[in-house]
Amino acid sequence: MHVPDGFFNLPVSVGTGLVAAAGVAVSLRGARRELDDRTAPMAGLVAAFIFAAQMLNFPVAAGTSGHLLGGALAAILAGPYTAVLCLAVVLLVQAVFFADGGLTALGVNITLMAIVGSAVGWGVFRLVTRGRPRSRAVAVAGSFLAALVSVPVVALAFTLLFWLGGTAPIDVAAVAAAMGGVHVLIGIGEGLITALVVSAVLAVRPDLVYGARGLAGPLVLRTSEGEKVVTPEQPDAQPARTGLRPFLLGGGLVALLLAGVVSLFASSAPDGLERVAEDKGFDTVAQPHPLEDGPMADYAVKGVENEMLATGAAGVIGVGITVVAGGLIFTAARRRNRDKAAA
Repeated sequence: MHVPDGFFNLPVSVGTGLVAAAGVAVSLRGARRELDDRTAPMAGLVAAFIFAAQMLNFPVAAGTSGHLLGGALAAILAGPYTAVLCLAVVLLVQAVFFADGGLTALGVNITLMAIVGSAVGWGVFRLVTRGRPRSRAVAVAGSFLAALVSVPVVALAFTLLFWLGGTAPIDVAAVAAAMGGVHVLIGIGEGLITALVVSAVLAVRPDLVYGARGLAGPLVLRTSEGEKVVTPEQPDAQPARTGLRPFLLGGGLVALLLAGVVSLFASSAPDGLERVAEDKGFDTVAQPHPLEDGPMADYAVKGVENEMLATGAAGVIGVGITVVAGGLIFTAARRRNRDKAAA
C-alpha cells in the first residue's frame, strides 16, 4: 500500500504533505495525554513491531499479496494520537532507509495509512466496544473488526485522492471496486493479526493496551478487613503477569525474529495497490525512488552476497532504527508533558 513517487500531481502531493504535517503536530500534542512511563516505551515497541510485520507479505489471491498496515493495531495498543506518530515514524524510516514509498508521496502515505487508518480503526473499535459487556473477548472482537474495516477504507481513500490528482486517467468505479475488493481480503488478514496481537498482550500485560482500559469489570478483593472493590483505573485492577522490562525485551525479540527471519519467507507477489495499478494500467506513471541505490534499498544490505542474509540484516537494522527513532520521540513527548504538569 506504499504509494511510490509519480502517482500524484504537485497540488495533491503538497496538500497531503500539509495534512500529514498538521496531523503529526496535533498527534504530538494528543500523545502527551496517552503516554506515561509505561506506555512511552510500549509505543516504541509498537512502531518496531509494525515495521517488522510490514515486511511479511501474505498471499490473499492468485498473484496478489498483502501486508499489515497497522493503524488499528497501533491505535488500540498505544492510543489514536500515538498511533499516528508510530505509523509516521515507520513510513519515514521505510522511505528514507529502504526506498519503500516515495519521498514526494510521503505526505500521501502518512495521510492514508497513519491518519486515516488509525482514525478509522480507533473509531470502529470504540463503536464495537462501547456499550458492550466489559470483557476481553469484546476487545479482541473489536480489534478484528477495526482492522478489517480500516484497510478497505484506506484503499478507497487512495482511489479518491487518485481521482482528484492522479497523474494517469482512471475509471474511478473500476479502480474503486478493484481496490476495495482486494483490500477486503487483505483486511481479513490484518484483522486476524491485530486480534492475535491484542489478545496476546491482554493475556500478559492488559494494562499496556490503551483501548482496553476500562473494559474489565471491577475486582472484589477479600482481605482480613473485609471486601474492597477495585476499579479498572486503579493500578492494581489489572495485575500484570510479567514485568515491563521482560515484556519489552520479549516484544523486541519477536520484532527482530519477524524482520530478520520470518520475512525471508514472505510472499514475493505484488501487494494490493501494485496489482491493481498493473491491472488498470496506471503503474506506468510511477517514478524511480531517488534513494533506490541506497545501502539498504529494497530491504537488502548492499554488499552482502547471500540474499537471505542481506534481507535479514536489513530487517534487523530497520527494527533498531525504528525503535531508536520512535523511542526518542515518544520519550520526549512524555517528558514534555511531565515537565509541563510539574510546572
